[in-house]
Amino acid sequence: MNNIVFAEYLWIDGTRPTAQLRSRARVVSVPGNPAPADFPSWGFDGSSTGQASSDNADCLLQPVRVYRDPLRPGHHFLVLCEVLAADGRPHSSNKRIQLRALLDIVAANESPWLGFEQQYTLFESGLPLGFEPGSNPRPQGSHYCAVGGDCIRGRDFVDTHATACVKAGILFYGSNGGGMPGQWEFQVGQRGFRGEDPGALRVADDLWVARYLLYRCGERLGVSVSLDPKPVPGDWAGAGLHTSFSTLSTRNPGLGLAAIYRLIDILEEVHADHLRHYGERLAERLTGRQSTSDFAAFSYGVAHRGASIRIPQSVAQQGQGYLEDRRPGANADPYVVASCLVGAIGRLLSKPGERAA
Repeated sequence: MNNIVFAEYLWIDGTRPTAQLRSRARVVSVPGNPAPADFPSWGFDGSSTGQASSDNADCLLQPVRVYRDPLRPGHHFLVLCEVLAADGRPHSSNKRIQLRALLDIVAANESPWLGFEQQYTLFESGLPLGFEPGSNPRPQGSHYCAVGGDCIRGRDFVDTHATACVKAGILFYGSNGGGMPGQWEFQVGQRGFRGEDPGALRVADDLWVARYLLYRCGERLGVSVSLDPKPVPGDWAGAGLHTSFSTLSTRNPGLGLAAIYRLIDILEEVHADHLRHYGERLAERLTGRQSTSDFAAFSYGVAHRGASIRIPQSVAQQGQGYLEDRRPGANADPYVVASCLVGAIGRLLSKPGERAA
């Protein structure tokens, strides 16, 4: 028997240069544990979202992944959607389908996994939490993973968001304070739990829904959430989207570290192109200071948080695992970041005699 429930349809709009989330709700009749196909497609006015002109405004929402709605009492759902044109073809703003196409080429052989560290800043009355007009809080570094009201602001918000993500079914890993008192980050992706799939498409979907819950929690608690890559000018940390990436080859015991270095060679070749896809105003964050690399130069190193690509110390010691791309900005589209990294596997596969990284 079907249940009559609320479904909040979520999609990514056509805002330039940084896409935004949109949502609208409807009542549906679905089974108790519904799949995306149990939810009907639904039209919307694309002329109001940067996805159509007013004289041909209809666009379609195609459900692709379903989550529990942790914000509505009862048994309701969040429905992540791809955007289609009125004729059913993928819309040009639909970056998810581009990632799917790349995964069709490499996923069967290399099974790429992702993990995102989403940094963000909480604002109130135009200032980050903990900043007062005409004065600054404690200097950079005092707030990272800190405890206490003189160092940290917004923990109630962070805990509310974390709980909502877990209830929704997102692959939520953890959270911690960032470089400023109102700056935080959370992690989504591989957790090592039996039966979980940290594949690139799933984790990118989860991050978009986790961002939706960030904004909704902000609505409820009276703060604004910013993904600005440099929320405060000067000697303060920017906000990034550090991305962990691995494949079957990099996770291969004994051979994985060599595969990581082969992949890093490819990433160096396409460094300039990736920077164009890693978020608006990225150069303001990648200054070579505050644990960032220099925008103009590609670099890598073991345990090096000021490099473009970091190889964790544990990975170097074990000879297998993942690399961390520290270049993407907090406002980057996770589908696009994932496409860049998955595309690097494709470039490696095209080299004669090379295995994927």
